[in-house]
Amino acid sequence: MADTKVFGMAAEKGRWLFVIIGLVMNLCLGSVYSYGVFKPHVEFEFNKKKAEQAGVTLKDNDLLKGIFTLKGDAVDKFYSSAKTITAEQVAEIFKLKPDVEKDKVKIDNFTRAIPAIAEKDLELLKGMKKVSSLEGNLPFMLFLAFFAITMFFGGKVMEKLGPKKLALVGSLIVGLGWGLSYFAQNIYMLMLTYGVIAGSGVGLAYGCPVSLGARWFPDKKGLAVGLMLAGFGGSALLTANIASALIPKAGLFTTFLYFGIAFAIILVILSLPYKFPEAGWKPAGWTAPTGAAAAADFTSGEMSKTGSFWGLFLAYIIGCLAGLMAIGISAPVGQEIIKVTAAQAAMFTGIFAIFNAVGRPLFGTLTDKITPKWAAVLNMAIILVVSLIMLFLAGEGKTMAYVIAFCGFWLCLGGWLAIAPAATASFFGMKNYARNYGVVFFAYGLGAIIGGLISGFAKDLFGSFTVAFYPTAGLAVLGILLSIALIKQPKK
Repeated sequence: MADTKVFGMAAEKGRWLFVIIGLVMNLCLGSVYSYGVFKPHVEFEFNKKKAEQAGVTLKDNDLLKGIFTLKGDAVDKFYSSAKTITAEQVAEIFKLKPDVEKDKVKIDNFTRAIPAIAEKDLELLKGMKKVSSLEGNLPFMLFLAFFAITMFFGGKVMEKLGPKKLALVGSLIVGLGWGLSYFAQNIYMLMLTYGVIAGSGVGLAYGCPVSLGARWFPDKKGLAVGLMLAGFGGSALLTANIASALIPKAGLFTTFLYFGIAFAIILVILSLPYKFPEAGWKPAGWTAPTGAAAAADFTSGEMSKTGSFWGLFLAYIIGCLAGLMAIGISAPVGQEIIKVTAAQAAMFTGIFAIFNAVGRPLFGTLTDKITPKWAAVLNMAIILVVSLIMLFLAGEGKTMAYVIAFCGFWLCLGGWLAIAPAATASFFGMKNYARNYGVVFFAYGLGAIIGGLISGFAKDLFGSFTVAFYPTAGLAVLGILLSIALIKQPKK
């Protein structure tokens, strides 16, 4: 095995190409983190389809978008004053500022256009059940939930199929899910194509580069796997900006199609060279370390009966809930609360993605240095601080507060994707690690669902995403207490 070749080179050199391949693969798989750029367009396009199906003839997209976003008392004020509406009423109802040039133009346009809306259109729009903010979150929530579920089963399937075949299957399913979203006629079809199908494909493919890195790099496992997974966390740096540029030009559904075709081609090509080293292979000159006794090996059943598991699992839910909620609403919060443009929101999402990628090696190192317990406590403390920033410092024009807060949320999510696997290995042993972490990783899916519900209800019931940060602040305090009390080495 000393002369093992990888890509025609000595394995010790050639194996690094697997790291590059894994990183690029994860850039594609992690594109779900750019969903915040898609979300406002998803809600508008499906509301527009509903209006057209109901017989609405109004074609002014800017005005329709404004009407669809009205909440609470603003809805009643709009319909009661539509035929005689004044510029002052337009500014109040649509929350526009006459002293801002962009808003002034919109006020003038709306003041002329609204009285001209046909009575029939007004009645149809008033009676239409709109796609809510919560419903707009559902494809994202389902994507992450099915990612977590199928990743659990993907490990078992890989034992039979190997990394190449499983990666090919997952890659094709990812491309299919994104591509089929082109044909979605309502939010429920998008939940199936984007949420269930694409999310399941990512769950199957995700473990392949990770397992590959662990097998080819027994001497540098953390570095190799960390570099690969940085692609997943940093994906939005690339995909959010591509989506932001494509959607206005090609349209939402064509953008889904383009992404699907691109992902299918790229991921399939990258999957072809995947292979594990022969059993017993190790880098020349490297010997497995001996010394400190390994942690006791727990089965999944034994693990689930420990307080350490429940402390880790519940804290992981809270960390993912806050981080994934923030990821799903990064662009909408920027546009609706801070009042940045769509292009700026996409740019900031790319910056946030860098912090998500950095969070993995940073908290991975902290977990080794200060133990999983205190790494988790620090992570929760950051979530608490940035939640308070969004509640009491963020607002229109407060761009710095918004950027600091969301960098913190994205950083902490990346952190949990390092703390949780390291703690699982440290607390419950390596013998059943793949299966045990598959159980622990269900927290990620639950966090996605709960976080999506919180932000959706906040927007739909209170008219603002700001309210969503009260639960994240409270849960961060709970997470600190859980981490201190329960995240510790279990006894067998």
